[in-house]
Amino acid sequence: MKFTGNAIKYGDNVDTDVIIPARYLNTIDKKELASHCMEDIDKDFVKKVQVGDIMIAGYNFGCGSSREHAPIAIKESGISLVIAKSFARIFYRNSINIGLAIVECEEAADAIENGHTVTADLDNGVIYDETTGKKYETQPFPAFIQTIIQNGGLVESIKKGDIQ
Repeated sequence: MKFTGNAIKYGDNVDTDVIIPARYLNTIDKKELASHCMEDIDKDFVKKVQVGDIMIAGYNFGCGSSREHAPIAIKESGISLVIAKSFARIFYRNSINIGLAIVECEEAADAIENGHTVTADLDNGVIYDETTGKKYETQPFPAFIQTIIQNGGLVESIKKGDIQ
């Protein structure tokens, strides 16, 4: 699995209430959720995000409530991958379940800056900051997680018979 995009960077403890504010949880429309993604922390997020961009974050990304709306909003906004120092446990699981690629790499999350071009090869566990030429090591995605993400989530993987 390979991803290339421009970095959009946030700090520590970005909670699910900031990722998708509770006032928008009365819809399950993915595009509507995406249109409000990150608006309480970054009003320009939806204007600047491009399909394929990579979100960079600090510690404890996705903390707070366990709503699946948060990773759905991120994925539907166009973000292809989230790289963080660490993730809240339920957010991590929800992300994989809906097919959003996420990976922990403290060194990359520290060094990569807003606007840098990033390439991640998660088959081999390598993240490249194309802007600086630096390379960072992370854990490769296990095959079953690759399958879930490629299929668009856990439910789709089960429907296809790829996960039992």
